[in-house]
Amino acid sequence: MTLHEFLHLQHRFRWGGDGLCRDSVMHNDCTTFCASWVAELTGIDPARDLRGLYRTAEQAHGIIEASGGIVAFIGGRLEPVGFVRVTEPADGDIGVIVAPAGMDGDVKEIGAVRFGPLWSTLGPIGVVAKRCDFVAAWGLRA
Repeated sequence: MTLHEFLHLQHRFRWGGDGLCRDSVMHNDCTTFCASWVAELTGIDPARDLRGLYRTAEQAHGIIEASGGIVAFIGGRLEPVGFVRVTEPADGDIGVIVAPAGMDGDVKEIGAVRFGPLWSTLGPIGVVAKRCDFVAAWGLRA
């Protein structure tokens, strides 16, 4: 599946999403959305042990904080499957971006997938692509 095809799937936000595509809808949250893309690229799901483990924002944030924050959390999941930190993200790379998140519109650090000059992420209304600053990024490099 190409990145374009992945982003055009019907995605529905669900905390602790299982990443399975049922009735043409893939269920994820913003972090497992990135993990589902990684699974498409590598055949390895870096969130396999977390899927279905949590059901609320508070539980998700607890897991991330216990890992040392979102950058440490995502890096710790991506690096074992071959991703490296990059300073110039390319299409399909995973990043931590600073963007409005959730229904309250607060600015937060969230996981996203690079697509052209934009970062694509999953929120309550589905996949959204926007220009954002990134804090950290990882990619598969030869």
